[in-house]
Order: sequence, then C-alpha cells, then structure tokens
Amino acid sequence: MFQIDLVERCKANDRKAQLKLYKQYCDAMYYIAFGFLKNCDDAEDVVQESFIKAFQRIEQYSGEVTFGAWLKRIVINRSLDFLKHRKLERVEMNESHLKIIENDDWSIADSITVQEVKLKMDKLPEKYKYVVRLFLVEGYDHSEISEILNLSESACRTRLLRGKGYLRALLKN
Repeated sequence: MFQIDLVERCKANDRKAQLKLYKQYCDAMYYIAFGFLKNCDDAEDVVQESFIKAFQRIEQYSGEVTFGAWLKRIVINRSLDFLKHRKLERVEMNESHLKIIENDDWSIADSITVQEVKLKMDKLPEKYKYVVRLFLVEGYDHSEISEILNLSESACRTRLLRGKGYLRALLKN
C-alpha cells in the first residue's frame, strides 16, 4: 500500500491505517525526539502526543512534502515546546568572548568520534544548540529553521554561524 493511500485512509479516520503509519514512523520519530530531550520517557511522551496531533490535524496535510517530513516537523516542534514548558535553567553566554570563524572548513581531528561531536553539541548554549542541530543533524535549511524556531532568517544564520564557531572551539579542547 502506498503512503498516500494510507494518509487518505487516515483522513477517513481508519484506525488500521493510523496504526500502520504509526508503526512505520514511530522509531524514527522517537530518535528525533530523544535527540532533543535526552530522556526516554519524555521522548516517548512527545512522540505519542505528536502522533495524536498529527492524526487530529491530518486534514491539514497537503502532500507538498512527504508525510514523514510533515510528521518530523510536528515532533521537533513538540520537543521544543516540551523543553520550553519544562522551564529549564538557561545560562546565557557572554557572546563577547566568542570568536566567530566564518569559513566552512569542518575538518576535525580523525580521533574525534561522532559521539564526541554529539556530546559537545549538547553543551552548546540553548539558543545555538537547536539551530545547529536542526541544520547539521536534521538537515533543515535556514528558512525552515527560522519558521520552526520562530526566528528571522538573519537571526537563524547568525546563531548557526556562532553555534558552529562555538562547537569548533569545544571540539578543539
């Protein structure tokens, strides 16, 4: 069965089609949520809420992007909302101490693992962490990130540039 057929059946409130779409996407959406939340239970909750929201608003799915991309955006937004509502302590960084590097050379020492990069990315200040993650890990462009995070494109570009510079500095230490 094609994905568009499943979506159309979901629009008709077909529970079997909803279960099939859920099974098809739940693992991938869990890993996306976990990447933001770093907690299994919270990630599971966000995924469940995201699927409920998606099925409640499936009529809004226009087919311009794949269902997975549409659902991924819902999961990311729900994850960010969850973090905002949790009211995590935020430590603002004094940006005057940052040296912004404007080249796109992403070469790092061969000894640095992907896991180390992810750990360092998690240490970025929140206002940079999500922009860098959405760009480097999730593959969104500036216009999509600015829409997701409710930023101007120029603010998105600035945060990405500063976040990448900060990440480079963390990786060098």
